[in-house]
Amino acid sequence: MLRLETIICTFSVLSVAARADFKVRNCSEVREACHERGFAFAHVPLQEIPGDDLRVCTHEHTCCTQEMEDKFGQQSKLDFENLLDETSQTLRSTFVSRHKRFDEFFLELLENTERSLNEMFVRTYGKPYMQNAEVFENLFAELKRYYTGGNVNLEEMLNDFWSRLLERMFTLLNSQYVITEDYLECISKYTDELKPFGDVPRKLKAQVTRAFIAARTFVQGLSVGREVAQRVSKVNSTPACIRGLTKMLYCPFCRGMPGVKPCKNYCLNVMKGCLANQADLDPEWNQYIDAMLLVAQKLEGPFNIESVMDPIDVKISEAIMNMQDNSAQVSFRVFQGCGQPKLAEISRSARGASDAFTRRFRPYKPEEPPTTATGTSLDRLRMVWRTMQFSVVDIKEKLKLSKKFWSSLPEAMCFEDRVTAGNASDEDCWNGHTKGRYFPEVQKDGLTNQMNNPEVGVDITRPDTFIRQQIMALRVMTNKLRNAYNGNDICFQDTSDEGSGSGSGSGCTEGCTTDMYSAATETPVVRADRSGPVEDSAPLHAPSIALPTMLSLLALALHRQWR
Repeated sequence: MLRLETIICTFSVLSVAARADFKVRNCSEVREACHERGFAFAHVPLQEIPGDDLRVCTHEHTCCTQEMEDKFGQQSKLDFENLLDETSQTLRSTFVSRHKRFDEFFLELLENTERSLNEMFVRTYGKPYMQNAEVFENLFAELKRYYTGGNVNLEEMLNDFWSRLLERMFTLLNSQYVITEDYLECISKYTDELKPFGDVPRKLKAQVTRAFIAARTFVQGLSVGREVAQRVSKVNSTPACIRGLTKMLYCPFCRGMPGVKPCKNYCLNVMKGCLANQADLDPEWNQYIDAMLLVAQKLEGPFNIESVMDPIDVKISEAIMNMQDNSAQVSFRVFQGCGQPKLAEISRSARGASDAFTRRFRPYKPEEPPTTATGTSLDRLRMVWRTMQFSVVDIKEKLKLSKKFWSSLPEAMCFEDRVTAGNASDEDCWNGHTKGRYFPEVQKDGLTNQMNNPEVGVDITRPDTFIRQQIMALRVMTNKLRNAYNGNDICFQDTSDEGSGSGSGSGCTEGCTTDMYSAATETPVVRADRSGPVEDSAPLHAPSIALPTMLSLLALALHRQWR
């Protein structure tokens, strides 16, 4: 009996001691931390309570109720989404701002070039030009339509421009004859043979097609990068991810340690599990960035303003002068092939129109810049070019820095002192269970490497379909950029056998999708507008003659974006 009383007495003492020890573990610090974070809980325990009802922050005693744990889970998801949004903000804003500025500036320069041509030709050729101005207006309208993603075959469009110009000039230079539509159609058959405009059309076509292919592809590339970055930054968290985040970020509250932050390696494992699919975007993203750098290199090289001085109006006027010089031979050859048209009654106005197109346009010398709008514009462009040289280096560095962005996200999001314990001792951080060292090994990047992730359960057999769509969009855009680097429009090449039969890559035939992003995914259309391994056998070379102003404008359009 004495022995039994002794045992009972001993248990009583231990029970009292345990209750005394339990009472000193109060939750006042947790209540204060929850209030500071803006949580409005119906009840926060004054002291630890049994944790039998908890599903994530499981422990024998806890400062959390089931309501608190549920709200902690909701807040963990929101914290993660906000952190991802903030971490990717610089990348997204870079693509958004550069795309917008490049696009707006290029279109502005295109409009200024058209205005300059119109002013010079009105001044030089007067009424005959104004009566035929729609030929030139259509030229610029089609160039703009191509750049903004329209279904335009550049080579065919430029050939058509020179054919229309030949018809108009032949009619004006032979105003003593009646030139019918059928006769004009006959004239067009002899364009290639006669070469009435000399070598200007061939050179201009080579320069314009390569320049516009590069410009359109580059702005589409910026658009695709923008869209991919924006879409991938909006992640759908899995239940396993939310559970891992809650355990890392808020279970310390339940253990009465709201001020203890997660260990760095612990955080990395959680983030690598939550961002496993995003990391798989990295290889294709890096190739896309390399391709963008290649096209940028072409835009700043062969189309350098220092070697591109003659504006497009001078080039077209040079072609008109060639036509004037050869007008007799051209007319004779046409009369031989198409027959001599009927004589018409010559009026004074017709004679005046013919005389107007025989006027010579005197090109200015580079050392004597003109006082016209063209000259003023070129002076401004020279000055812009000098400031742009350093900006090109800047944009290249920005693009280079964005490589490996997606695989480096976990490291960026586990930034010291903000999310994790930072420079604190390995023993002074939250390891998922208590305050102490985190022992598990940090997992590698990517979906397949998360099979044994100790913090987030990841099904490596089910890749995220949405992320795979973005990978395909990047792959298609990279292929197009590499082709543009060599002066080829891959869209046109892919349909050349069924289209015009040309493999020059100068535009798109009917049914050709000019939007590479929408072709690869089911996401909204991405264009160059304001809405929102290839062999190096055909490298671009700097032209032997000065390029037209349109191409100089193109070069500066790229350079100015990165100021």
